[in-house]
Amino acid sequence: MYKDNKILALIPARLESKGLYQKNIRILAGKPLVSWTIEQARLSQYIDDVIVSTESEEISEICQEYGAKVPFLRPKELAQDDTDMIDVIQHVLKSLQNQNQYYDILVLLQPTSPLRLSIDIDKSIDMFSSRNVKAIVSVCEADHRDYWRNTLPEDGCMKGFIKKGDVDTHRQQIPMYYRFNGALYVADFEYLDNQKGFFGEMTYSYIMPQIRSVDIDTEFDFAFAEFLLQENRLK
Repeated sequence: MYKDNKILALIPARLESKGLYQKNIRILAGKPLVSWTIEQARLSQYIDDVIVSTESEEISEICQEYGAKVPFLRPKELAQDDTDMIDVIQHVLKSLQNQNQYYDILVLLQPTSPLRLSIDIDKSIDMFSSRNVKAIVSVCEADHRDYWRNTLPEDGCMKGFIKKGDVDTHRQQIPMYYRFNGALYVADFEYLDNQKGFFGEMTYSYIMPQIRSVDIDTEFDFAFAEFLLQENRLK
């Protein structure tokens, strides 16, 4: 509870994934990937309930072992590669309302961001309330080398790859860019319903450090996250 607002943490965790096989329950630094997000959500000062949305009985059992609630299973048609997250959220909200459970604020936590800490969750909720905004989305600094990137044609020709004046730009002169890191989304349910998502004119950013912004999609991401966890380098 935060300033009379009841807060739900929702962790979407389907069994299959396009990249890494069953990555949400793959063992990362000794525990299932999804468990890292559950544990940090439960450490939050403000979150009232931590619920996992999954179509899998196996994931449901694992998540409940780590203290999350799984009051119902997600329909398999909402666990596809092309499923929109807003449809998953609406299914959870409607199912909870059918059980006479109501919340004011949603905190969406994707399990593929296992390095996000409870302090990030609580700071984003603080920002959401103190700035009187409707949604918060986490970002981090983008690598400066993104400034020098572009697409390539099939023949590999680099004509026009970088603007002439940008080739000799020193790193210190490059403007700061930010990217979505996928770790945190905070919004009130009415705004989500109106916008059909988290993005709109009243959406603001919460900046996270790069070291806690690993979004696991590849074997390299997984290995890097495991290294950071094992070496305790998240602070």
